[in-house]
Amino acid sequence: MSLSGKTTLITGGGKNLGALIATLFAAEGSHLALHYNSASSRQSAETLAAGLASKHGDIKVKLYQGDLTSAGGVGKLFDAVAADFASLDIVINTVGMVLKKPLTEISEQEYDTMFAVNSKSAFFISQEAARRVRNGGKIINTVTSLLAAYAPGYTAYQGSKSPVEWFTKSLSKELMSKGISVNAVAPGPMGNSLFLRPRVPRGRGIPQVQRHRRPPHQDRRRRAPLQVPVHRRRVDQR
Repeated sequence: MSLSGKTTLITGGGKNLGALIATLFAAEGSHLALHYNSASSRQSAETLAAGLASKHGDIKVKLYQGDLTSAGGVGKLFDAVAADFASLDIVINTVGMVLKKPLTEISEQEYDTMFAVNSKSAFFISQEAARRVRNGGKIINTVTSLLAAYAPGYTAYQGSKSPVEWFTKSLSKELMSKGISVNAVAPGPMGNSLFLRPRVPRGRGIPQVQRHRRPPHQDRRRRAPLQVPVHRRRVDQR
């Protein structure tokens, strides 16, 4: 897969899954516009960008900080990217927040935050991407493998990620005439700050779907791999 000369915007690209994707795309020759959310992510984002630019001298790597929980914040990011790059070929949205808590204990503020970060941001990122990605380009959203099974304690996380799958499916139909593919990937738990907690005995505190890969009640048609390459799990565009 050669991405030489193409430009990829990765939201949440300064760490975790976004940083991994950035590393892979840099190796394939893509220019990178990497977004990070706040000052707490700045150092990891700057370290990543400097390392990629040094290792792959023929690519351009730019960093952008911003809160993407408002349409205005998303628009500002895309405006900044447009000012730095001649075109936008690929947008990958990895923005997300995990909350493990029983439904009965979730506050209204936590509910609002989860849906702002996981749902609202994805909606407006998809909207701006649809407006700005060149014909023949690609838009990729991240959802979660937990959409294919039920896991106790992740009600707000699963619920706030579920709309993203439907945004993706609908947008894929709307952009077919432009040759823009719109897809979702559903990664499972990763060894990063989203999921890591203080050490517990192996197997405890891990939802059944993570330990046994596919519980008996899981519908095979909705089966989502626990670890999936960024180019897999296509949304049906028929």
